[in-house]
Amino acid sequence: MPRHPDADLAQVLTVAQTRAAEAALIAAGTGEDALMQIAGHGAGEYVRRIAAGRVVTVLCGPGNNGGDGYVIAQHLAAHGNAVKVLAAMEPATQAAWNARNLFTGHVVGPEGATEGGDVLVDCLFGSGLTRPLTHETLALLQQQAAKHRHVIAIDLPSGVESDSGVALNPGLPHNDLTVSLGAWKHAHFAMPACASMGALRLVDIGLGAVPGAARILERPRMVAPAPDAHKYRRGLLGIVVGDMPGAAIMAAEAAQRAGAGYVRLLAQDLGWRAGNPVPPELVVTLGGVDDPRMAALLVGPGLGRGDAARALLADVLAQGRPTVIDADALMLLGPDLALPPIAVLTPHEGEMAALEHAFGSAGTGLRRERALVLAALSRAVVVLKGPDTVIAAPDGRLVVGPRASSWLSVAGTGDVLAGTIASRLAVHPDPVQAAGEGLWLHGRAAALAGAAFTASGLAHAIRDAMATAIAV
Repeated sequence: MPRHPDADLAQVLTVAQTRAAEAALIAAGTGEDALMQIAGHGAGEYVRRIAAGRVVTVLCGPGNNGGDGYVIAQHLAAHGNAVKVLAAMEPATQAAWNARNLFTGHVVGPEGATEGGDVLVDCLFGSGLTRPLTHETLALLQQQAAKHRHVIAIDLPSGVESDSGVALNPGLPHNDLTVSLGAWKHAHFAMPACASMGALRLVDIGLGAVPGAARILERPRMVAPAPDAHKYRRGLLGIVVGDMPGAAIMAAEAAQRAGAGYVRLLAQDLGWRAGNPVPPELVVTLGGVDDPRMAALLVGPGLGRGDAARALLADVLAQGRPTVIDADALMLLGPDLALPPIAVLTPHEGEMAALEHAFGSAGTGLRRERALVLAALSRAVVVLKGPDTVIAAPDGRLVVGPRASSWLSVAGTGDVLAGTIASRLAVHPDPVQAAGEGLWLHGRAAALAGAAFTASGLAHAIRDAMATAIAV
């Protein structure tokens, strides 16, 4: 589909933001009916390609999402597809009625829902739904999904709350494809809803940029080192070794492949080396957190939580250098430990709760809201990890990560992420950019590593992920 020159296809909008953006487009001269035609034809083309001439059933609801369904059906019919329209309810908006009147095929009500088909298109309810589907509507959706080989949701699967990703009903069908209209919605990337959406596609209807909108994590555009580069100019990263050296080594394995020119393990003693082989290209030094050449520091993986670990963390933070703080270090933070001006916190849910307690946050609300509150309180970039990772900045910027590979649910992958982000922070001092680059490389490496990988395999795949992000 052609891209509208003024559209912003990377933004992730709330329902209120979407409505405001659509209203602005209508006020600028694009009528509501015309907007529905653009959306429906765009979505219809995705359906047509997947259907490949097979029978399609379009399940229409009463609102404008149902109106989109009538446009989709007409688009399919015009291209020779066998299409049936099943109207769960009569149209309740003028635009939906207009779209129905333009459909030249046959429309049946719920009583006609007897046959199955190849592809079901769910146009019952879109992004405005905030209450559960009625028992009758849910039963109709479930029955039709069971009678079709493939299910495609338009805008959002019916029964999903757009802003939160909450499933408003139990037992909602799994979708093979979800086609968003105009802009991405938070539910497309938030658990639990995102797990049942299948592949995601976006139809451009020309929505302009919305101030303050979240953004989807996009592939970074990184460049090869300059012709006169050397290891220090490319970034010296120090990774602190604590009670469990293996975690720091794993982080370093990833960091070496994510762009930093020089990665060092900063140890307090060398007794641990006998039981923890270190790759020959990885330098180990005694101390060194105060080396003025350090572009960035990573502290936390395998650090420990005792008094010695806390003292070491305090020493690292006191250097005032760009720092990634992960794992055990997150559990040791408190009001008496001032963060450096450039800091990235990388908590999972358990560590997030500890940080919220330490910084006086209530710890309530959606994941993205909690991350933004903690970022503001700590004045650090927060990477709240999970299958629906978000990156929050102190100034209110929010980056939403795409659904991650479930194979990442293995020990050590968090160390790989921390090392990758820290490596990017050593290359340049922008913490939001570094967090985004690291998260993207981590997800791409997981895709390249395939199934049942180990953390070590993931760390080695960072190099191949880098190759796909470097501008030629």
